[in-house]
Amino acid sequence: MNALVVLADHVPTLFEAAPPAARMRFLEFFTANIRNPNTRRAYGRAVMDFSIWCEEHGLRDLTAIQPFHVAAWVEELGQTHSVPTVKQRLAALRHLFDWMVVGQAMPSNPAHTVRAPKFSARRGKTPVLAPDEARLLLDSIPVDTIIGLRDRALIALMTYSFARIGAVVGMTVQDLYVQNRRLWVRLHEKGGKRHEMPCHHTLEEYLEAYLEGSGLREASRTPLFRTIRRGTGALSDAPMDQSTAYLMIRRRAAAAGIRTAIGNHTFRATGITAYLKNGGTLEKAANMANHASTRTTQLYDRRSDEVTLDEVERILI
Repeated sequence: MNALVVLADHVPTLFEAAPPAARMRFLEFFTANIRNPNTRRAYGRAVMDFSIWCEEHGLRDLTAIQPFHVAAWVEELGQTHSVPTVKQRLAALRHLFDWMVVGQAMPSNPAHTVRAPKFSARRGKTPVLAPDEARLLLDSIPVDTIIGLRDRALIALMTYSFARIGAVVGMTVQDLYVQNRRLWVRLHEKGGKRHEMPCHHTLEEYLEAYLEGSGLREASRTPLFRTIRRGTGALSDAPMDQSTAYLMIRRRAAAAGIRTAIGNHTFRATGITAYLKNGGTLEKAANMANHASTRTTQLYDRRSDEVTLDEVERILI
């Protein structure tokens, strides 16, 4: 459920009991300050969780919260959640309380001095497909229906352009355009960034087939990837969302006999790894993936997996 709706309809007790100015400042944090819906949803979960914790421990006065309260919450959270999740939720509190302090709704930020648990990752956790598995998945999708053309195009777009699923399902038809006699894609990434890149020739073929089969080519301002009207097999007017795409991907993977527990993000990592295996550079991969730093791109680089497997097979027992 949309965190903005939840927080607007049910302000946590901790903030409901605060003076009107503080309560309004709290609501403004999730409306005027945070524009990305995914960030808003994640921060909403963190604030709700902390507010419930405070209520359970008898804390109902916003100004009574001290750093040791936040530290105790972080400690308990670490027993049931991963370190990255704990760090993200603590960051959400820090940003919220900073916002409250600047608006003079709180005297100080009780989360400011609380240290997050240490975490270091040189390798991401996203499942990755080998090139032959990715090819098998794409080839296994029947393209004699509009659903098949749509699904193949969506998976290929994430694989060949390293696109995030949020940017893909947010595309309109006009985000496909021709430049220098080649099809390009325009992706609206998180943070309001616009990212454009040319299509791989295979991706261009799949997108053109989908546009031709769907009849969407002239509907420039409408969603590119749409849901299917129930019982008709025809495209609806509604765009797909991330959960719909995930369920589709899992169905297609199961039908292709792929046992890896893949998700939406798999194809971004798969495409980056394949690119680097074939002589691509980390700097170019970061640019193509619209990463601010190559350190982020390195998390998607799984070339070392093959080395690890080779070494494991040396254990001849």
